[in-house]
Amino acid sequence: MIEEAVKSFRKGKPVLIYDYDDREGETDIAIPALNVKPKDVAMMRIDGGGLICVAISYEAAEKLGLPFMHEVLEAASSKFASLKGFAKKVPYDSRSSFSLWVNHVDTYTGITDLDRSLTIRKIGEAVERVLRGEKFDFAKEFRSPGHVALLKAAERLLEERRGQTELSVALAKLAGITPAVAICEMLDEETGKALPKEKAMEYAEENGIPFVEGKELENYLKELNLALK
Repeated sequence: MIEEAVKSFRKGKPVLIYDYDDREGETDIAIPALNVKPKDVAMMRIDGGGLICVAISYEAAEKLGLPFMHEVLEAASSKFASLKGFAKKVPYDSRSSFSLWVNHVDTYTGITDLDRSLTIRKIGEAVERVLRGEKFDFAKEFRSPGHVALLKAAERLLEERRGQTELSVALAKLAGITPAVAICEMLDEETGKALPKEKAMEYAEENGIPFVEGKELENYLKELNLALK
């Protein structure tokens, strides 16, 4: 199924990515950022229901000057004492991958399907440009706070962190596309929890979307001896 997922990403189409049974136990809808259209945002918010974010590679985030949110909070706590202690360890990992929340400057409220898809595509373009060696003024093109959460992948990807951020960026790199991916958790309206893996797999089959598990992708990369840093 990895091969099918790679083909789908190369075509700019969605893939469902399940992380690990011993981690979040969640399935995310993942779509290459450069290809996200309003209908894709609608699909993510209706069929997924979780938070719509954009995962980008560590290298691109560094070139764009994007910090982790815990770094922003730590820096701000020197002026605002009430912020001290907010950057806590999450239950399932050593840290969160959240960076800034942004809207593109050409959006209005930023929350509509049109606005969010524009912001997501523009993030993809920013990543593509800086990785080509171009200079890019992120603050000129985007404003914060906004409605699209940026996720900054670990520098060594799955060797360092086994989150949805790293899984989606690793799959993008494996596919040879720009490492910027819109992701959204799939939730279960009946239980109020994450959508069970079995239901996510049924959704994938019904909609012709490749379904991959974190352990499957990790093992595939090990077989190819690829670190994808």
